[in-house]
Amino acid sequence: MASPYSPPMQALIDELGRMPGIGPKSAQRIAFHLLKVPEEDARRLAQSILNAKAKVRFCEMCFNISDEPQCSVCSDERRDRTMICVVEESRDVVALEKTGVYKGLYHVLLGAINPLEGIGVDQLKIRELMMRINDAEPAIQEVILSTNPNTEGDVTAMYLQRLLAPFEIKVTKLASGLPVGGDLEYADELTLGRAIEGRREVGA
Repeated sequence: MASPYSPPMQALIDELGRMPGIGPKSAQRIAFHLLKVPEEDARRLAQSILNAKAKVRFCEMCFNISDEPQCSVCSDERRDRTMICVVEESRDVVALEKTGVYKGLYHVLLGAINPLEGIGVDQLKIRELMMRINDAEPAIQEVILSTNPNTEGDVTAMYLQRLLAPFEIKVTKLASGLPVGGDLEYADELTLGRAIEGRREVGA
Protein backbone atom coordinates (compact mmCIF):
# COMPACT_ATOMS: atom_id res chain seq x y z
CA MET A 1 0.00 0.00 0.00
CA ALA A 2 1.38 3.37 -1.04
CA SER A 3 2.12 5.92 1.66
CA PRO A 4 -0.40 8.78 1.92
CA TYR A 5 2.51 11.13 2.67
CA SER A 6 5.05 12.70 0.35
CA PRO A 7 8.48 10.99 0.31
CA PRO A 8 10.17 13.66 2.51
CA MET A 9 7.36 13.49 5.08
CA GLN A 10 7.34 9.69 5.10
CA ALA A 11 11.13 9.63 5.51
CA LEU A 12 10.84 11.94 8.53
CA ILE A 13 8.12 9.76 10.09
CA ASP A 14 10.19 6.63 9.46
CA GLU A 15 13.29 8.12 11.11
CA LEU A 16 11.33 9.33 14.14
CA GLY A 17 9.68 5.90 14.43
CA ARG A 18 13.09 4.25 14.78
CA MET A 19 13.62 5.99 18.13
CA PRO A 20 12.97 3.94 21.28
CA GLY A 21 9.52 4.45 22.77
CA ILE A 22 8.12 6.21 19.70
CA GLY A 23 5.47 4.26 17.81
CA PRO A 24 3.96 5.09 14.40
CA LYS A 25 1.27 7.40 15.81
CA SER A 26 3.75 9.33 17.95
CA ALA A 27 6.16 9.60 15.02
CA GLN A 28 3.38 11.12 12.90
CA ARG A 29 2.43 13.62 15.62
CA ILE A 30 6.05 14.73 16.09
CA ALA A 31 6.56 15.01 12.33
CA PHE A 32 3.49 17.24 11.92
CA HIS A 33 4.60 19.32 14.90
CA LEU A 34 8.01 19.87 13.34
CA LEU A 35 6.36 21.04 10.12
CA LYS A 36 4.35 23.64 12.04
CA VAL A 37 7.23 25.20 14.00
CA PRO A 38 9.20 28.12 12.53
CA GLU A 39 12.13 27.10 10.35
CA GLU A 40 14.57 28.62 12.85
CA ASP A 41 13.27 26.31 15.59
CA ALA A 42 13.68 23.28 13.33
CA ARG A 43 17.23 24.36 12.45
CA ARG A 44 18.06 24.81 16.13
CA LEU A 45 16.80 21.30 16.91
CA ALA A 46 18.79 19.82 14.03
CA GLN A 47 21.93 21.69 15.09
CA SER A 48 21.51 20.52 18.70
CA ILE A 49 21.41 16.91 17.51
CA LEU A 50 24.53 17.40 15.37
CA ASN A 51 26.36 19.15 18.23
CA ALA A 52 25.52 16.36 20.66
CA LYS A 53 26.72 13.72 18.18
CA ALA A 54 29.95 15.62 17.61
CA LYS A 55 30.80 16.57 21.19
CA VAL A 56 29.22 14.03 23.55
CA ARG A 57 31.27 10.89 24.19
CA PHE A 58 31.53 8.10 26.71
CA CYS A 59 33.64 8.69 29.80
CA GLU A 60 36.89 6.77 29.39
CA MET A 61 36.58 5.44 32.94
CA CYS A 62 32.90 4.63 33.63
CA PHE A 63 31.20 5.00 30.19
CA ASN A 64 28.77 7.64 31.38
CA ILE A 65 28.07 10.30 28.75
CA SER A 66 30.38 13.30 28.91
CA ASP A 67 31.77 16.12 26.80
CA GLU A 68 35.19 15.59 28.40
CA PRO A 69 37.46 12.51 28.55
CA GLN A 70 36.15 11.89 32.07
CA CYS A 71 32.63 12.64 33.27
CA SER A 72 31.87 15.03 36.11
CA VAL A 73 31.52 12.18 38.62
CA CYS A 74 34.81 10.43 37.80
CA SER A 75 36.71 13.74 37.82
CA ASP A 76 35.28 14.77 41.21
CA GLU A 77 37.95 14.07 43.83
CA ARG A 78 35.33 14.26 46.58
CA ARG A 79 33.65 11.02 45.47
CA ASP A 80 34.21 7.83 47.45
CA ARG A 81 36.53 5.84 45.19
CA THR A 82 36.12 2.59 47.12
CA MET A 83 32.52 2.14 45.85
CA ILE A 84 31.21 1.42 42.35
CA CYS A 85 27.52 1.48 41.50
CA VAL A 86 26.84 -0.59 38.36
CA VAL A 87 23.96 0.64 36.18
CA GLU A 88 22.67 -0.18 32.72
CA GLU A 89 22.49 3.27 31.12
CA SER A 90 23.67 6.84 31.66
CA ARG A 91 20.12 7.94 32.42
CA ASP A 92 20.26 5.69 35.51
CA VAL A 93 23.24 7.73 36.75
CA VAL A 94 21.11 10.86 36.43
CA ALA A 95 18.27 9.23 38.40
CA LEU A 96 20.60 8.11 41.21
CA GLU A 97 22.40 11.46 41.37
CA LYS A 98 19.08 13.24 41.87
CA THR A 99 18.63 11.42 45.17
CA GLY A 100 21.74 13.08 46.63
CA VAL A 101 22.36 9.89 48.65
CA TYR A 102 25.07 8.04 46.75
CA LYS A 103 28.59 9.53 46.87
CA GLY A 104 30.67 6.84 45.14
CA LEU A 105 31.60 6.13 41.52
CA TYR A 106 29.57 4.52 38.73
CA HIS A 107 30.08 2.01 35.95
CA VAL A 108 27.67 2.09 33.00
CA LEU A 109 27.24 -1.26 31.23
CA LEU A 110 25.53 0.32 28.19
CA GLY A 111 22.73 -2.22 28.34
CA ALA A 112 21.73 -5.53 29.91
CA ILE A 113 22.06 -9.16 28.87
CA ASN A 114 19.24 -9.89 26.43
CA PRO A 115 19.82 -12.86 24.08
CA LEU A 116 16.56 -12.21 22.23
CA GLU A 117 17.94 -8.87 21.05
CA GLY A 118 21.42 -10.21 20.45
CA ILE A 119 22.93 -8.52 23.51
CA GLY A 120 25.39 -10.79 25.23
CA VAL A 121 28.21 -10.34 27.69
CA ASP A 122 30.63 -9.20 24.97
CA GLN A 123 28.36 -6.31 23.98
CA LEU A 124 28.41 -4.84 27.49
CA LYS A 125 31.17 -3.07 29.42
CA ILE A 126 31.64 -6.00 31.80
CA ARG A 127 35.29 -6.72 30.96
CA GLU A 128 36.06 -3.06 31.59
CA LEU A 129 34.34 -3.29 34.99
CA MET A 130 36.53 -6.23 35.99
CA MET A 131 39.63 -4.35 34.87
CA ARG A 132 38.61 -1.33 36.95
CA ILE A 133 38.19 -3.48 40.04
CA ASN A 134 41.51 -5.23 39.48
CA ASP A 135 43.44 -1.99 38.94
CA ALA A 136 41.61 0.31 41.36
CA GLU A 137 43.68 2.38 43.76
CA PRO A 138 42.43 2.65 46.47
CA ALA A 139 40.94 -0.85 46.33
CA ILE A 140 37.22 -1.23 45.67
CA GLN A 141 35.40 -2.29 48.83
CA GLU A 142 31.80 -2.40 47.60
CA VAL A 143 30.04 -2.95 44.29
CA ILE A 144 26.35 -2.02 44.16
CA LEU A 145 24.43 -3.89 41.47
CA SER A 146 21.83 -1.35 40.35
CA THR A 147 20.48 -2.98 37.22
CA ASN A 148 16.80 -2.52 36.46
CA PRO A 149 14.34 -4.75 38.39
CA ASN A 150 13.24 -6.75 35.35
CA THR A 151 14.25 -10.05 33.74
CA GLU A 152 17.19 -8.67 31.78
CA GLY A 153 18.45 -6.65 34.74
CA ASP A 154 18.17 -9.61 37.11
CA VAL A 155 20.04 -11.91 34.71
CA THR A 156 22.79 -9.33 34.33
CA ALA A 157 23.05 -8.84 38.11
CA MET A 158 23.29 -12.59 38.70
CA TYR A 159 26.03 -12.90 36.08
CA LEU A 160 28.00 -10.06 37.68
CA GLN A 161 27.48 -11.59 41.11
CA ARG A 162 29.17 -14.79 39.92
CA LEU A 163 32.06 -12.86 38.39
CA LEU A 164 32.59 -10.86 41.58
CA ALA A 165 32.42 -13.88 43.92
CA PRO A 166 36.21 -14.54 43.87
CA PHE A 167 36.97 -10.95 44.92
CA GLU A 168 37.04 -9.94 48.55
CA ILE A 169 34.47 -7.26 47.87
CA LYS A 170 31.09 -6.53 49.42
CA VAL A 171 28.45 -6.95 46.71
CA THR A 172 25.06 -5.35 47.34
CA LYS A 173 21.80 -4.78 45.50
CA LEU A 174 19.23 -2.02 45.83
CA ALA A 175 16.59 -2.65 48.47
CA SER A 176 13.05 -3.63 47.60
CA GLY A 177 10.55 -0.89 46.96
CA LEU A 178 11.36 -0.39 43.30
CA PRO A 179 8.55 -1.56 41.01
CA VAL A 180 9.27 -4.96 39.47
CA GLY A 181 9.61 -4.69 35.71
CA GLY A 182 10.31 -0.96 35.87
CA ASP A 183 13.36 1.16 35.07
CA LEU A 184 15.43 3.15 37.55
CA GLU A 185 14.99 6.36 35.56
CA TYR A 186 11.23 6.33 36.26
CA ALA A 187 11.50 5.84 40.03
CA ASP A 188 10.96 8.92 42.18
CA GLU A 189 13.91 10.31 44.14
CA LEU A 190 12.55 9.29 47.55
CA THR A 191 11.98 5.64 46.57
CA LEU A 192 15.34 5.45 44.83
CA GLY A 193 17.15 7.13 47.71
CA ARG A 194 15.68 4.67 50.21
CA ALA A 195 16.60 1.78 47.91
CA ILE A 196 20.24 2.92 47.96
CA GLU A 197 20.34 3.48 51.70
CA GLY A 198 18.65 0.13 52.39
CA ARG A 199 20.72 -1.89 49.92
CA ARG A 200 21.40 -5.45 51.02
CA GLU A 201 24.41 -7.68 50.59
CA VAL A 202 24.00 -10.26 47.84
CA GLY A 203 23.68 -13.75 49.27
CA ALA A 204 23.11 -12.44 52.81
